[in-house]
Amino acid sequence: MTGADQHVESPESPEYEEFADAGDAVERLVHLYQASAGFLRSRFDDAVANGMPRRRMRACYPELRLTTKIYATKDTRLSFGHVIEPGRYSTTITRPELFRNYLVQQIGLLIEHHKVPVQVGVSTMPIPVHFAVASGGSLQMPKGGIVEKSLRDVFDVPELATINDDIVNGHGFTYEDGSHPLAPFTAQRIDYSLARLSHYMATDADHFQSYVLFTNYQFYVDEFEAFARKMLADQDSGYTSFVGPGNFEITSADAPLDRPANLPQMPAFHLKRPGGAGITLVNIGVGPSNAKTATDHIAVLRPHAWLMLGHCAGLRNSQQLGDFVLAHGYLREDHVLDDDLPVWMPIPALAEIQVALEDAVADVTRYEGYDLKQIMRTGTVATIDNRNWELRDQSGPVQRLSQSRAIALDMESATIAANGFRFRVPYGTLLCVSDKPLHGELKLPGMASDFYKTQVAQHLLVGIRAMERLREMPLERIHSRKLRSFEETAFL
Repeated sequence: MTGADQHVESPESPEYEEFADAGDAVERLVHLYQASAGFLRSRFDDAVANGMPRRRMRACYPELRLTTKIYATKDTRLSFGHVIEPGRYSTTITRPELFRNYLVQQIGLLIEHHKVPVQVGVSTMPIPVHFAVASGGSLQMPKGGIVEKSLRDVFDVPELATINDDIVNGHGFTYEDGSHPLAPFTAQRIDYSLARLSHYMATDADHFQSYVLFTNYQFYVDEFEAFARKMLADQDSGYTSFVGPGNFEITSADAPLDRPANLPQMPAFHLKRPGGAGITLVNIGVGPSNAKTATDHIAVLRPHAWLMLGHCAGLRNSQQLGDFVLAHGYLREDHVLDDDLPVWMPIPALAEIQVALEDAVADVTRYEGYDLKQIMRTGTVATIDNRNWELRDQSGPVQRLSQSRAIALDMESATIAANGFRFRVPYGTLLCVSDKPLHGELKLPGMASDFYKTQVAQHLLVGIRAMERLREMPLERIHSRKLRSFEETAFL
């Protein structure tokens, strides 16, 4: 019970402690989070069984702080692991066990670069009971009755004021206590996305890997599972298991993979390696809204790269069905990110990603150098939000496509790239031409079936090979300064 409000019951809130070792700091964060979340789960379970208590129940997220009074002498090539100027910095932390490796790495860099300890304690940001219950894994929120009617009166619930992207979108952001953010997301924002990932993709967050492929066709999922089984059959592959929707997991090549009765909206599949270094494939379906939803939530897991592998309309007469398109620029007519990232904002190609994709195409297809131009074209990809744009007056769209030098048209790629830019997640796009509407080659059923059979396996393998190249790259190279703004958080 707090001294300030005798009508609020809370767990004990110990004083902040200093830590000069990242591992010890994370252990303290785990302990504090478990105490807070466990308190809420216990009180919620009791409320379900015995009715609502008369007092409000509250527990808060743990918090990490850093105070530095001097400018650090740092390696200016690094884009993360240090704060930009002296001051007070902080971030609330959720699910520290899930993010253990990430936290140890990021906190360790802070201590190393600034030569000062970090402080760990309990913040004043309440944990919404929904998120505490979800983190336990075994409890379910009731769907009716007294608890639903009275929940807000007794427990803290999610607050939109703290579930936002003000840090990643803004400039000059500070918390109410005057401290600057250490990390790109608040704890409530992360918890919100973890809940959405489970809802939309039907796998727990701990299965997601650091290298994410997006597609919008079931054909790619089938090929991904086939590839995964080959890797599980190879003891030297480094891959340890394959997980599908419903958290069904297999560890051997010939094991059956169960399926949930109903697939989620955007099913996710995970080919796992130790340390989260494997590959996740998400079938996001069609359209920029799904692309934004998926990347909005996966971003909190801080992946090292995400790539779009999809089909597109080829816009040049010289292109052939099955040709690859490597995006080096984007025309954004998807409209779903206009309020977060103005359309005039350049979304640059990232050299590390581009080289990995081009090398992977050469490796898989055996075309090299100038010959690679026979099957792959590099240029601007246009993303629109109207699948049937051909049914309207085409003069406007076609003129814009020509002015932008676009070579391909789809409904997801620019959205995924723009959100990668916004969230500082390295991004790229490799598409495959499946039709040419401006030149009378439409995607007819028979043509499409033959195309899918011959091209999907090769296209997916290119994406996988690109990710494997990126995995071998040092983090300081792939997370380069190109995605960092004037005022950046120390954490990736």
